[in-house]
Amino acid sequence: MKKIAILGSTGSIGTQTLEVVRENKDIKVTALAAGRNIKMLEQQIREFHPKLASVWEETDAKKLRTAVADLDIRIVSGMEGLIEVSVIPESDILVTAIVGMIGIVPTIEAIKAGKDIALANKETLVTAGHIIMPLSKQCGVSILPVDSEHSAIFQSLNGEDRGQIEKILLTASGGPFRGRKREELGQIQVEDALKHPNWTMGQKITIDSATLVNKGLEVMEAKWLFGVDLDRIQVVVQPQSVIHSMVQFTDGAVIAQLGTPDMKLPIQYALYYPNRKFLGGERLDFAKLGQITFEDPDMETFLGLRFAFEASRAGGSMPTVFNAANERAVSKFLNRKIGFLDIYEIIHFCMEQHSLIREPSVAQILETEQAVYEMIESRW
Repeated sequence: MKKIAILGSTGSIGTQTLEVVRENKDIKVTALAAGRNIKMLEQQIREFHPKLASVWEETDAKKLRTAVADLDIRIVSGMEGLIEVSVIPESDILVTAIVGMIGIVPTIEAIKAGKDIALANKETLVTAGHIIMPLSKQCGVSILPVDSEHSAIFQSLNGEDRGQIEKILLTASGGPFRGRKREELGQIQVEDALKHPNWTMGQKITIDSATLVNKGLEVMEAKWLFGVDLDRIQVVVQPQSVIHSMVQFTDGAVIAQLGTPDMKLPIQYALYYPNRKFLGGERLDFAKLGQITFEDPDMETFLGLRFAFEASRAGGSMPTVFNAANERAVSKFLNRKIGFLDIYEIIHFCMEQHSLIREPSVAQILETEQAVYEMIESRW
């Protein structure tokens, strides 16, 4: 019986993780953490019977305690609550489906507690990869990627010598505005940016896909996950989202993982690794598909990817600046306070203003995040 805890259980990845649990009878949910959606969390508690649940605000925790008073469960809150969920002795795997740098500290504590990590929180490696990867090795813990592209790379590397990687080919759909030029993006509305052609995801990641920031974050993650430098990571636009990513080896062979765009596949693969289990759903029909096409990404129009490479090359605290600036800018765009192209302007401004810290501690990472937020609020 697999025993799991989930950070971010009411979000897109969290709810799909629970769908995987629902479809299999050999996974036990021991703890859940959510933000403010206590109504959905209560439903999850009643269905999956965890021993522990956490919400961010103590006022919400009090409401939830009242709502589930008939159940044998402990309700906690805040960062302390997230950490309790992360290190609960009854779990084997922590699914980090929470959004934002708030996931860094709980993930570190879970690693120290010997938990394998099913990683869906991009910020953990983007901002703290230099801390997370050595720590996971030291503690003998596996980092199992849940992101579709990184799962594809992980699967393509099965049984292979990672020293023979020549290039990682990270695929991108191109988002809803693929093919458009910069002058066409000025009047983009929130509703337009939320219409992803292939994937159903949360709002932030959908906007990040439209700006190609998401692909930039994935480049940064791949660098840490697979131990390759940036020159060996190439982004390839594959609009059909059929090839989820590829690995090219030193003999010229390319191994790819293909499938329909369904996040339950990488989630389930991470939970059951190294085994595979049946997963229902649509299968690829190659005759119906007809063709798979490829393009280079337009990094002059979609500056998110270009800025990500620049931030990753600078290293140190710069990826934190990139991530924090984008996080706040996307929030402002979703709230209709700035335009689509302003997201790029905010990221670029914050990166230019930042004084680099070469090997930031967790405290310095979080301080940098806060400084970026304050910089943005003072100007936009």
